[in-house]
Amino acid sequence: MTTDTKTRKMPAAVILTAGAEARIAHLMSEAPADAIGVKLSTPRRGCSGLAYSVDYVTEEAKFDEKIETPGGIFYIDGASVLYLVGSTMDWREDDFTAGFVFENPNAKGACGCGESFMV
Repeated sequence: MTTDTKTRKMPAAVILTAGAEARIAHLMSEAPADAIGVKLSTPRRGCSGLAYSVDYVTEEAKFDEKIETPGGIFYIDGASVLYLVGSTMDWREDDFTAGFVFENPNAKGACGCGESFMV
């Protein structure tokens, strides 16, 4: 008896909009020489407990999720994936602000200034 198994590609934990992908490409075009990509993590910070942090990364970590975008590699911190599954990440700019914006279905609340969130 033989067992035939098929591997199904899992969807990414975070969906990147075209704006987010373009911003990652821009960041990688100006990245330090040792940067291999950009990484999203959720460090403990702010009055609600967790914050979004996007930083350059110089080496892959074993449990990080890796997403290849047209402009460079995007990593999601392995310890943060649970808080981010199903989220959408966008880049938005207007006359007064510019930054990554997250739509996170796991967030149960956020602080008044928008600095942090809770799950």
